Amino acid sequence: MKHSDVIIIGGGLVGMTLALALDRHGLSSAVVDAADLPATIAPGFDGRASAIASASARMLRAIGLWEAIEPHGCAIDEIRVTDGLSPLHLHFDSRDADTGPLGYMFENRVLRTALLAAAAQAANLSVHAPARTTAVERGATGARVTLDDGTVLAAPLVVAADGRRSPLREAAGIRVGQWRYPHTAIVTMIEHERSHGGVAFELFYPSGPFAILPMKATGDAAPGTRSAIVWSVGSDDAPAYLGLPPRALAAEIAKRMGGFLGEVTLIAPATSYPLGFHHAESYVGERLVLVGDAAHGIHPIAGQGLNMGLRDVASLAEVLVDGARLGLDLGDPQLLARYQTWRRLDNGLVASVTDALNRLFAIPGRPAAAARRLGLAAVERIPPLKRFFMAEARGETGDLPKLLQGLTV
Repeated sequence: MKHSDVIIIGGGLVGMTLALALDRHGLSSAVVDAADLPATIAPGFDGRASAIASASARMLRAIGLWEAIEPHGCAIDEIRVTDGLSPLHLHFDSRDADTGPLGYMFENRVLRTALLAAAAQAANLSVHAPARTTAVERGATGARVTLDDGTVLAAPLVVAADGRRSPLREAAGIRVGQWRYPHTAIVTMIEHERSHGGVAFELFYPSGPFAILPMKATGDAAPGTRSAIVWSVGSDDAPAYLGLPPRALAAEIAKRMGGFLGEVTLIAPATSYPLGFHHAESYVGERLVLVGDAAHGIHPIAGQGLNMGLRDVASLAEVLVDGARLGLDLGDPQLLARYQTWRRLDNGLVASVTDALNRLFAIPGRPAAAARRLGLAAVERIPPLKRFFMAEARGETGDLPKLLQGLTV
């Protein structure tokens, strides 16, 4: 039997970041994942990219990951939000606050590569992958996880970082409020004639939001000429778009961009995933805690999904490190209740706001469009409100854990 302070089921972006944050503070963890993790960093595995808010970036610096990923990222210096191609807009500019970029864009593959390399060097971290759990026992004195190769892991606490359909959450009987949106996200990568200038564009159409996210150029491409596309379309229309030849799909993308970045070329296959909302009624159970997609999932309208999971990581790491220093049982219900209180309300508010925004911008008709455009223009002209939304985009509102402030716990 192999003992550790925490067993983490799920070695994705959130689960592995938690393991490294704990390792940085002397707590040991065993990470279990059903996937062959080295295969997840292959170029063709996942073409998606993620926004890392400035607060999340500070945590990655604090746990020693930033040097490995920074050369591959693109700073988001500005965010421009419009209703379609209307000239009325909401514009966030990092230079207004003089506190650095609003965030950064990275390919998920880059993040996974850095996490796996760091995990291989971590003194207090063991990775079991590909491996499946055949039994998870949680009781008054601790937890045990049996793997399909016969390995038995023991710890005071099990962390569910096993995704939206979390088997651990379901086995614990934790209910989930959830629904599906009638939309599918089409994700791809483009090159364009003009530089994005570090600006992230969010264009709202009745059929769904259309995001153009600045990426670091690769190869011989000119700086600023590569962007990620996250395009929400009606689920019934998605197969037709995905079936288009690359040049035709690029033309459809260029049409929605209105030509402001010039000629568009598709440089990666388009993939898709269904859009939905879910939020667990509890983040904790007996010797169990939920993080990331196991606890919540939102519409990608504001690019906050991964950042919510990273805020879970920062909060849980601080709770567990504080508990260990006090000599507490890491599965103690009162300790886990602190994490739940810290994170569930904040996540619920972010999820509710993104859901409301998605529904608001989906209302068809000219009167609704006119009202939205005037609303965006009004926020643009109210400095305190604009500063609040900019702080939200940075991930800097609420009671910030020390890691999100760039500090060790």
